[in-house]
Parts: sequence; C-alpha cells; structure tokens
Amino acid sequence: MLTLFILVNIFAAFHAYKFTHFTDTKAPKTDPRKLSFAGKMKTICFGVDNPRPVNKRTPAQPFETIQLQSHERIECWYIKTPQPKGTVIIFHGYSGQKSSMLDKSDEFLGMGYNTLLVDFMGSGGSGGDQTTIGYKEAKDVKVAYDHLQRTGEQNIYLFGTSQGAAAVLKAMHDYPISPKAIIIECPFATLYQAAAARFRAVGVPVFPLTSFLVFWGGVENGFWGFAHKPVEYARSVKVPALLFYGEEDERVTRQEIDDVFKNLGGKKQLVTFKEAGHVNYLRRYRNEWHTATSRFLMTN
Repeated sequence: MLTLFILVNIFAAFHAYKFTHFTDTKAPKTDPRKLSFAGKMKTICFGVDNPRPVNKRTPAQPFETIQLQSHERIECWYIKTPQPKGTVIIFHGYSGQKSSMLDKSDEFLGMGYNTLLVDFMGSGGSGGDQTTIGYKEAKDVKVAYDHLQRTGEQNIYLFGTSQGAAAVLKAMHDYPISPKAIIIECPFATLYQAAAARFRAVGVPVFPLTSFLVFWGGVENGFWGFAHKPVEYARSVKVPALLFYGEEDERVTRQEIDDVFKNLGGKKQLVTFKEAGHVNYLRRYRNEWHTATSRFLMTN
C-alpha cells in the first residue's frame, strides 16, 4: 500500500507539472488515440504534452502592442475605435492566447468599445511557460487594469472566458480594482471540480486522483490548490456582472454556474445557451450573445 501510494503521488506530480507548464511550441499535442502501447504507458505515467499556445494571427484593425510586467512579462494588443464608450479588457481561457479572442474583440469594437487583449503568462507573446488556471493570472488582470487607469480611461470593463473568468473573479477578490462591470463565461467553481471534470471526460476515476493532482499542481506552482475557488471569489464582486453558460458544457456543471451566480454581489444576469458546450459561443449563438452583451453594456 505504501509503495502504491508513493507511485500514485509520483505519477500525479508528473501530470500536474505537464498540466501547468507548456512545452516547446514545436512539440505536437499528445493525441492518446494515435499512441502505441508504449506511448500510452508513458502518457499514463508522465502526463500529456501541452504545447505552448501561439498567436496565429493579428488584428485586422490598426493596433498597438503593449508590454506589461506581472509575474512575467505579459503582451497585450490595444485596439481603438472612434469615440469609444470605454475599454474592454479581454482574457482568454486555458491553453489559449489573445488571437483566439479576436472575434470577441470585433464584437466589442462594433459596439463602440476599445479593446485590450491580454496574453496570460506562458501564452502567446508573454513570458514564461507556466499556467496556474487563473490563480496567479489574477495579477495579470490587475496589471492590465492598472495600465488603463494610468492612461486616464475611466470606463473599464473586464471580460474573461473559462480560466480568464476565474482570473477576473480572483482579481476582484484580491485587489482593490473596480471596473464598471464584468462579463464572464463558464467559470469553474473550484480548481478541484475543474480537475475532476477532466478526469471524467477521459473515463478515469475522479477519486482519489483529483486530490493528488490538485495538491501537486499547487505545490509545484507555489499555492494551495484546494483554496482556488472562483465560487468564493464571486462574493467580492459588487459591480454589475453578466454570466454566460452553455447547457451542454462537459467541463463545468450547471450547479457550479448557479453557485457562482448566487454569490455575485452586485446587479447580475445569467444567460444560457441550450445546446452549447465548453466552446466559443459566437460559433452558434452570435446573435444571442451580441444582443445580451450590447444590452448589458448599454445599461451599465
């Protein structure tokens, strides 16, 4: 039993490191369906390679590249529109990058808002190779917010999807920032639940592997993983909030969303998409997303 316990911890430590650290951008993403038996055993023991996210395109509009200092150097794209109503700071999800958020940026630009697209640490043009699923990324949120404040912008809005939503909620909890409003998509309730969902998705027993993964993920990255709870951070949000969710989301349950929504402390609205999963809602529900977002921004 002791030997098994030690082995499970070793395997969990490897998996946690791969989950929170990106590999060389040239390394292919591990596809379990294409692995040999030896390859599958190696993946089971040592984790899945996760290539570093790269920006595959740039904005169609004129833009400014901005470098800011957080835990790492973070890169942002600043896009202006004539006579702006304010600026929306946009934060991507896990294993994403700012270029994947250009369609959202275009929507906000069309509504009359400047946009500031941010690469979290470890992604795109930012420094490092680490991701903490929204924990340390909360400082990236604050740094971007502070930068806009220094420019004199008074109408600042925060937008985050998945990990980006978790980072926005944690930033609201940890720092004295007060945007005009926030828009968040499919935030997980706790890091434990987010990790458990990934195990369920591949048919692996949730207990006790999830606990080992969360423990080692936190230890290796300098925080207590079991305390990473966006559902609790939501209690610190006193500004208007718009929450989006896909009813077929395989990563985040409806109960998690209901708990996050209940804890939001200010004026709030929940909009769900009946047949959407943990995906970009603009692909199928662009009109519904645009209508809800534009109305929310007009009244806040």
